[in-house]
Amino acid sequence: MDWNQKVIEEFRANKGVVQGQFEGMTILLLTNKGAKSGKEYVIPLAYTMDGDKYVIAASKGGAPTNPDWYHNLKANPEVTVEVRDQKFTAKATEIEGSERDEFYNKHAETYPGFKEYEKSTTRTIPIFTLEKI
Repeated sequence: MDWNQKVIEEFRANKGVVQGQFEGMTILLLTNKGAKSGKEYVIPLAYTMDGDKYVIAASKGGAPTNPDWYHNLKANPEVTVEVRDQKFTAKATEIEGSERDEFYNKHAETYPGFKEYEKSTTRTIPIFTLEKI
């Protein structure tokens, strides 16, 4: 069983509470469709809030390339989100420019590791909002 699958099972068994790397963080499960395959993927991600929108960062731990799910959201922005014991459909929107910077900085204030991710890559780490539809 891969690492993500363990986190997903723990999340679902404990209404969104997990230990390990995500301990103490607010996380959600993002179900998205593959840009090429159409296959569904579930990914655990840390989030922050902007009003009623969920904010996520495509950090990939500061890697030089975007995570696969970034391309999936660009191709298929309708996603399923699980937060605590809620599950709903949402639209993913990439935030750009100065608004992106503002959202990223707020995200990194909540989760300081994201400051390190930004320092370790030359790419601009994408930010998305997820809004219930």
